[in-house]
Amino acid sequence: MSGTTPPEVLWAQRSSKDDLEKNLLFLTFNVPNLEEGDKTKLEITPTHLHFSATVPENTAKGIQGNKYIFDMDFYDEVKAGDVKKHLTAKSLFVVVPKAKAAEEYWPRLTKDKVRLHNVKTDFQRWVDEDEQDEQPDMPDGGFPGMGGGGMPDMGGMDLQQMLAQMGGGAGGAGFPGAEDMDGDEGDDDAEDADAAAAQGDAAAATTKE
Repeated sequence: MSGTTPPEVLWAQRSSKDDLEKNLLFLTFNVPNLEEGDKTKLEITPTHLHFSATVPENTAKGIQGNKYIFDMDFYDEVKAGDVKKHLTAKSLFVVVPKAKAAEEYWPRLTKDKVRLHNVKTDFQRWVDEDEQDEQPDMPDGGFPGMGGGGMPDMGGMDLQQMLAQMGGGAGGAGFPGAEDMDGDEGDDDAEDADAAAAQGDAAAATTKE
């Protein structure tokens, strides 16, 4: 073991004053070579989070054995009994429901106003507070922060299935049909550009005459 290290923690959030189920925290603990069982622990109370992981050495992958520990107090209370988790060999992804419905985002993740260098914004899942309602209804298969978009109704979703599809938070899945939509928009832009170029050539020819 090389020592004790705080894990990299990525976080994002959602809020809603009208629907408590849409008030969520998304936490990702990025640790290489995670194992199931007692070697990876996550304990969450309404006010506190404790994470610990013992990682075995893997010389083939260049991974040193290490012990990861992280403790923090939440900015406000959460619903500890409704936490959802998804563990892979590279990370632990956690969805933590907030205990209170509010229109405003939490100003920070932790109770204490202190800079934690291992805690970073999860830009893959982050949506600005004032953009949450711009796309309230996403097609089936969407998930907050995956390829951009608003917050779908969590009440009608199978969260475990979504976590499995996400693979623990890896990759930007977006929503079905996104590639086709992008392709159509690209064709339209190309046609507009060709038309503009043709008009410009015609104007130039007239000027020369």
